[in-house]
Amino acid sequence: MRQEDKTAAARVLLDMPLFHLLMDELEMAAVNGCVNAKNTDHDARAAFAAEVRAIRNFRGKLRFLAEGQANSDGKGAPA
Repeated sequence: MRQEDKTAAARVLLDMPLFHLLMDELEMAAVNGCVNAKNTDHDARAAFAAEVRAIRNFRGKLRFLAEGQANSDGKGAPA
């Protein structure tokens, strides 16, 4: 997939209100799961926190791609 195609696909996803609604609901469910987990259930708390981080990282990656800053061939990287 060319970089232009990735940028266009990321913009399409970010332009969809349903995408934002779904991502917000997923993130909110994971945050609530983390907050409402038992104090002694460290594994569940860690799993929910990891899910929140993954959702936020995914959103950040999409925004980064949509801005057209990603350069997969490395030619734009500083030396």
